[in-house]
Amino acid sequence: MALEEQCSAPPRWKAISVTHVEFPEGDLTGRLLAYISLLPVAIIVGFVTLIVFKRELHTISFFGGLLLNEGVNWLLKQIFREPRPCAGIHATVYAEYGMPSNHSQLIWFFVVYFFLFLYLRMHQTNNARCVDLLWRHVLSIFLLGIALSVSYSRVYLLYHSWSQVFYGGVTGTTFAVIWFFFTQEVLTPLFPKIAAWPISEYFLVRDTSLIPNILWFEYTVTRSEARNRQRKLGTKLQ
Repeated sequence: MALEEQCSAPPRWKAISVTHVEFPEGDLTGRLLAYISLLPVAIIVGFVTLIVFKRELHTISFFGGLLLNEGVNWLLKQIFREPRPCAGIHATVYAEYGMPSNHSQLIWFFVVYFFLFLYLRMHQTNNARCVDLLWRHVLSIFLLGIALSVSYSRVYLLYHSWSQVFYGGVTGTTFAVIWFFFTQEVLTPLFPKIAAWPISEYFLVRDTSLIPNILWFEYTVTRSEARNRQRKLGTKLQ
């Protein structure tokens, strides 16, 4: 929590190289939390990479929801106009207002949407085995820890108050639930038609929503194709 004495007599702040995230100089916990607070940026980069290489419609929809979530955050900040705690303590901030926390809203949108995908979408398409359920639970606990860590980092580093982080999480969670069911009920039935558009075929955009286990499907198809090519190559050499 941003205490009055922390604002009146703040420590020297040091920024992570190539970023504007600052942490108290000499504070190892603060340094670790500063790196953790960069995870939302890594998530966005990861989405862009997946879209470029996979070009899968559900991934594009997930990322679209993430961008809309960012738009909702900007709008709410303009409505509430609540200043950050210890205003002016950091050299650079991207937004003047702190209600709700952008980092908290983004990470909770991502995590809650992922939860719903794991336990509802994959539950519908897979015959869940004990091993499948175990890795889902482990992944869910890990993601929950990430969300809590990112949220806490914003308070520890004096970028947000507890209320700003809390309402950011509530907003991100709410929007994740809305966007997941909108994607499932409205967009997913349209994916086969969208994938058949000439522009989608040109850019190799695909729909994998009807494939039960995409990882197993890609593995078996790749292995089968590799064996066929090895067989053809062996025939030519003979």
